[in-house]
Amino acid sequence: MNLPNKITITRIILAIVVMILLMFPYGNVGYNVPIYKISNVTLSLNYIVAGVIFIIAALSDTLDGYLARKNKMVTDFGKVMDAIADKILVNGVLIILAYNGNIPLIIPVLIITRDTFVDSIKMVSGSNGKVVGASIWGKLKTIFMLVGLSLVFFSNLPFELLGLRIDYIFLIIATVLSIYSGIEYFIQNKKLLLKNK
Repeated sequence: MNLPNKITITRIILAIVVMILLMFPYGNVGYNVPIYKISNVTLSLNYIVAGVIFIIAALSDTLDGYLARKNKMVTDFGKVMDAIADKILVNGVLIILAYNGNIPLIIPVLIITRDTFVDSIKMVSGSNGKVVGASIWGKLKTIFMLVGLSLVFFSNLPFELLGLRIDYIFLIIATVLSIYSGIEYFIQNKKLLLKNK
């Protein structure tokens, strides 16, 4: 297994660790998670640790792709596992944060619905010999999503102290871009998708 693929597998492991940190029933085992207060904003230790790991995992996505392209180590295994790692990291965290009440439920519902829609288009296009690349809107969506989620882990600091919900703004922008890029994927591949209808 080459280095980029090892980094990808590590990202999957880190994503699972992040989800465990967010979901673990600490109270059931008699552990009180330390809470820190900055002015009127509270920070939970498990969220801080999960946030740091999340950022490391998110940055590793850029690193493994860069190394794979630079050293000509792009493999089919790497492509598949990279996509899986991204879905586990982002969609898994979205679901848990919504369940914990940190973000509105509509965000993961729309994002995951769009991802399923786009993945289906890519599958049909791939079976017809057409490769569907990531659009600029999809890439921008990812950036806004990762920054927004990172802010949620840290209670939207320092913006929360100023009364600015930058974390929600970024997540809403990411959701809008996600829907837009999904529509764009459909328009670009409409003829292919409807040719046998």
